[in-house]
Amino acid sequence: MSADQKILLQVRDLKKHFPIFRGVFQRQVGAVRAVDGITFDVYQGETLGLVGESGCGKSTAGRTILQLYKPTAGSVVFDGVDLVHIKAEEMRQMRRKIQMIFQDPYASLNPRMTVGEIVGEPLMVHNMASGREIEERVKDLLDKVNLNPSFSSRYPHEFSGGQRQRIGIARALALQPSFIICDEPISALDVSIQAQVVNLLEELQKQFNLTYMFIAHDLSMVRHISNRIAVMYLGVFVELADRNTLYHEPLHPYSQALLSAVPIPDPILEEQRSRVILQGDVPSPANPPSGCRFRTRCPIAEIGLCDLSQPEFREVKPGHFVACHKVN
Repeated sequence: MSADQKILLQVRDLKKHFPIFRGVFQRQVGAVRAVDGITFDVYQGETLGLVGESGCGKSTAGRTILQLYKPTAGSVVFDGVDLVHIKAEEMRQMRRKIQMIFQDPYASLNPRMTVGEIVGEPLMVHNMASGREIEERVKDLLDKVNLNPSFSSRYPHEFSGGQRQRIGIARALALQPSFIICDEPISALDVSIQAQVVNLLEELQKQFNLTYMFIAHDLSMVRHISNRIAVMYLGVFVELADRNTLYHEPLHPYSQALLSAVPIPDPILEEQRSRVILQGDVPSPANPPSGCRFRTRCPIAEIGLCDLSQPEFREVKPGHFVACHKVN
């Protein structure tokens, strides 16, 4: 990103630990370190992709940034305001600017409410419209996400998965936010529908000058929609770079393993390239390895170095951050 571009979101050493209680008296015996110290910036108008294996803390990071989960430590500064330390009413006002598109379009919509009530609810809660004005705004929002405005009187069960996700997008747009966290918005959809939803998100971004944090598993889709991409493993960031830099020159062994699993449509190139196969399973976030989190599965881990200290997440090239002892 250019040096003169405005930083919209600053996250510094963000942590979210879930306590583990046991026994009759429910004493805390440990904690699940879902997010364990991540630091990054999001620039206005960009899309920051966030990828990693299931259970690495991607969704928890998004929800903690939104203050749906209260952080254990760290700061989240959005548009100059530290969201961690503001009062509940101030946070309620900030939610107009920050919204979320949830992963499961089946579970994130209230089955007892019509589409018009679902999309119009944020306007009513924040006193931004009333009565006839809400109806007109809902129809306009449905039209913007390529749904028939007459669908506003129907219920969620009457729609397909892709249509439900569009309803979720319309609800997120209702308050005219500047920043939207997309929590795996396409993972529950058919492949043919995924492209439609991603294209819609891109169109809306240009139309409303939105900033996205796009959480996903599909590496090829993340490359398509993102400007920069962060790779997460077991609660920490291991690499952050421009999308082309990350895909052509991944420096961290985990990033290299992830990208080697992305299919290439050319059968000749697919046959020539070498796959990086990781051994073992992802360790438990309740008991992460000492030193580097990735060392138990890393092909280049060095005893006496990687197991003693956690690598610093540092900038090794302009705009390219890596957390690895072996990368110079």
